[in-house]
Amino acid sequence: MQARVVVFPIRRGAWCFVRPRAPAPATSASAAAHGALPPPPTVRDLWRGISAGGRTAPENAEAVADFVADKMNTAWNGFGSAPEGSVKSRIHSFGLKLLSRVRPSEMLLKSVTKDVSKLDIVYPASINPRLVRRRLRHIAVRGASVHKKWLYASICLLPVTSVFMVLPLPNIPFFWMLFRSYSHWRALQGSERLQLLVSDCPGKWKALADKKKGISEGKDGDKEVTPWNLQPSKRLAGFLERGGLDEGLDCDTISSICQEYNLDKIDILKYRDLEWPSSTSRST
Repeated sequence: MQARVVVFPIRRGAWCFVRPRAPAPATSASAAAHGALPPPPTVRDLWRGISAGGRTAPENAEAVADFVADKMNTAWNGFGSAPEGSVKSRIHSFGLKLLSRVRPSEMLLKSVTKDVSKLDIVYPASINPRLVRRRLRHIAVRGASVHKKWLYASICLLPVTSVFMVLPLPNIPFFWMLFRSYSHWRALQGSERLQLLVSDCPGKWKALADKKKGISEGKDGDKEVTPWNLQPSKRLAGFLERGGLDEGLDCDTISSICQEYNLDKIDILKYRDLEWPSSTSRST
């Protein structure tokens, strides 16, 4: 699987790492009319997949986690479609406020799944490509450390929040901790995958290429495989020169970049307005 990421400085000392938006899927009505929507998986389907064998224990654990996440997502969508002013609608609004506080880098890391074997990196042509790779490697290493710590913390808080089950209201703390545990786990996996794709480890690249058959081999014997594809963009560099980085890119420049590369403006604004520690301005 091939993925694309757009990398550029958003403010002096702060960078933006974002994936293009996925194409809009077919509407549920039209898909259902053509019989394109499969029935949602059930617990029986999950058990059949696990008991059939042929999968490792981590793969079975991932299948269970994906099943629970799918059910939680379905319930969350139901809360969003509840009548305005109802308890479910208020819970949904409160959840959106909590989600708005999630760091945008987590969304990037969660999108880098284990199926990604090739990474297209779009960056301003005026920036050294080695610096771009170092920035990506830094966010991958830092993400692995941060999300591993918060994964353990979220799991430890699950038994504590489960005591609220006795209340006659939805146990929001428990389901939030459950969701955050799943998110940190996905982000941790994405961090490790991204680190593999942008680091200098030819041995692992070759194993990845042999497994996925999706990475082209180079002609140079010292560089048998390259899991990244650097794509300098003069147009992106022009946007940065026009916008200026001292106070951060203005909304008009960000809107132009989003339109050009099909990006989510909200995620980019989060990067711009995020308070970056001074250590992130240096690459390790």
